[in-house]
Amino acid sequence: MQPTRRHILEILKERKEATIDEIVQALTQRIGKITAVTVRHHLEILRGDGLVAAPTVRRRSAPGRPQYVYSLTERAADYFPNNYQGLAAGLLAEMKKQLPHETVTRILQGVADEMVRRAALPDGPPEVRLQYVLDFLQRSGYTASMRRNGHGALLTIVNCPYEQVASQSPELCTMDQRLLENMLGVRTRRLSCQTCGDDVCQYLIPEAKAEE
Repeated sequence: MQPTRRHILEILKERKEATIDEIVQALTQRIGKITAVTVRHHLEILRGDGLVAAPTVRRRSAPGRPQYVYSLTERAADYFPNNYQGLAAGLLAEMKKQLPHETVTRILQGVADEMVRRAALPDGPPEVRLQYVLDFLQRSGYTASMRRNGHGALLTIVNCPYEQVASQSPELCTMDQRLLENMLGVRTRRLSCQTCGDDVCQYLIPEAKAEE
């Protein structure tokens, strides 16, 4: 990323919100003199990238011109280093050490059920629900596609958003299957699994119609 824009993201991360003038002042301390026009230009680019939110008005305690402040979007969190995979893997490993297998399974099923609840599935024919599920998976970090075969719809997942964790805790794959079955209202059949050494994860969804 361009260095000035990287500094702006770091400043907003530290301050939570800042005006143009405050950003100019903070940048001047970091990289030397910079103009408000240049800062606005960089902010517009960051907004276009979905990393900075539209400016909002800061409440003032005294009369005067309104102050507009900028802040980061939720998407900007992905820009900063994190260790979500390590945390998830550690939590699952500790759960498996301290809890019975059946309890761990129920917890993962509960996670899948909560994802279904939040998905807010629309009413409609099977093909509508199928397309909605595909869109939901893609928004959730899966690289997924569907095609028809003679037995229904074949769902193929190339990338799983928690593949590294699942390689150590394959129980997560059962969570995926429960998620699909609860969203679609049909029993699915898992044909292949990456944690088992296959190239992709595939599920057969019987009596469903999908578009290429």
